Amino acid sequence: MAHTRLALLCFLAVGLLATHVNGEIVIRKSGSTWVRIDDDGTIRIKGSSVGRYESNGTIRKRGSSVGSIDSDGTIRRSGSSIGKIQSDGTVRKRGSSIGRIESGGTIRKRGSSWGSASNCCGSFGSKKAIAAVLVFFADDYFDR
Repeated sequence: MAHTRLALLCFLAVGLLATHVNGEIVIRKSGSTWVRIDDDGTIRIKGSSVGRYESNGTIRKRGSSVGSIDSDGTIRRSGSSIGKIQSDGTVRKRGSSIGRIESGGTIRKRGSSWGSASNCCGSFGSKKAIAAVLVFFADDYFDR
């Protein structure tokens, strides 16, 4: 009986952890919620759907493909490499580091705190999803 209860508790604990890891990612900027990335990859800015980060790395804005992130982290716009997200969270533009997505969720640009992300950042997959938002949806992160 004790083994059955222990097994059930372990099963429930693993289920709760899996739910937390796969939950939506919330990106905050200037202290306010700015973006949510839903479990299915839908990107919402201030509640409205503006795009999608697909499981194959394609990034869509209002339905049209605007770029992609390769499995190795190479960021592409119109097929051409424009940067990279490294597994440690370093964001590079044309080879130079411009920022970092830290494992704890802090998003940095040129060493300064730019924002934060929750329910993420330990995995390379979540860092790629955040990089997709920073590169293709944040006017003041990658292109400035």
